[in-house]
Amino acid sequence: MSAHCDHHAPQIEAIVDLPRYRKILWIALIVNATMFLVEIGAGVQAGSLSLLADAVDFAGDALNYAVSLAVLASALAWRARAAILKAVSMIGFGMYVLGATVWSVWHGEVPQALTMGVVALMALVANVSVAWMLYAFREGDANMRSVWLCSRNDAIGNVAVFMAALGVFGTGSAWPDLAVASLMAALALHGGWTVLRQARGEIGKGNIKGGHHDYVH
Repeated sequence: MSAHCDHHAPQIEAIVDLPRYRKILWIALIVNATMFLVEIGAGVQAGSLSLLADAVDFAGDALNYAVSLAVLASALAWRARAAILKAVSMIGFGMYVLGATVWSVWHGEVPQALTMGVVALMALVANVSVAWMLYAFREGDANMRSVWLCSRNDAIGNVAVFMAALGVFGTGSAWPDLAVASLMAALALHGGWTVLRQARGEIGKGNIKGGHHDYVH
């Protein structure tokens, strides 16, 4: 899941086919942004918090790919700023989903299992497709491998939502959905905090390297 996948773009000289790699990143960005919108809409319509939590994962991945593309364009100064935006978004969505989960324990209704299952399968296809496109670059440097591995690992969240849908369908209860949503929200909060600390550290190092320490003699 993207909560643990703070990947950056690889060094340009390490990419064998840069135009193809850039094209794939654009496709991955569009796919993840689209699935974010789909899961947000479906999550609200179906009353599924696990779908909303998985949407956070797609949003984080979309921003990851945007950062990778920005770095490929040599806009290195935007990496840490975009990472902070990602972290704040993840923490905000995580807190919302966690709060909504607690509220739903007493006031929520049983989500629509069929919608959950169908959208979870769509999300799984999207992540597997992106991982397949990035498969050719899996043997690159650590950053290139992380992009592929994160796309592959994100499928775990999709499977978890699908299992929650089966649980809701089988039990007629919202508890499977709430359990998965709570876990994914907690991962988003943890991942967002980790990214925020790392980004602030990178900005601090950048300021020092940029000569913003004239008071030191």
